[in-house]
Amino acid sequence: MSFWNQFKNWLRGAAAKVFPAIRRFMSGRYGVDQLSLHLLITGIVFYLVSLFTGSYALSLVSTALYIYTGWRMLSRNTAGRAMENSRYMSFFYGTKQKGRQLLLRQKNRKEYKYFRCPKCRAILRLKRGSGTMHVTCGKCKHQFDQKA
Repeated sequence: MSFWNQFKNWLRGAAAKVFPAIRRFMSGRYGVDQLSLHLLITGIVFYLVSLFTGSYALSLVSTALYIYTGWRMLSRNTAGRAMENSRYMSFFYGTKQKGRQLLLRQKNRKEYKYFRCPKCRAILRLKRGSGTMHVTCGKCKHQFDQKA
């Protein structure tokens, strides 16, 4: 049997002993979510920057992020942690979506003219060179004329 197969078998045996205890301990606790992962990654980045710059403040911030992440993961208030995560994800998704839309508009700026609806401020587009068009906003159904 190769070394790696022996190592895998050893890991399986060790996991069989350790994981039930971890499962019992984590029972009823919140665990890991997207916000916890992002806080952990941010803490690691701050710690690495503090190593290179020698900044004690960044090291303290990274330690605080680790402690907060651990507290969130071990919390028994699952409803509160889920609400925090949902608020974070809605903010994160909205910011991410706006960035993607901005890049797409920049990429297609020669092919399309982007403009806003005068009533609801939704972003609309028209193919360039199509002249003046009668436009209906897909969001609020407001009708107006727009030159492409």
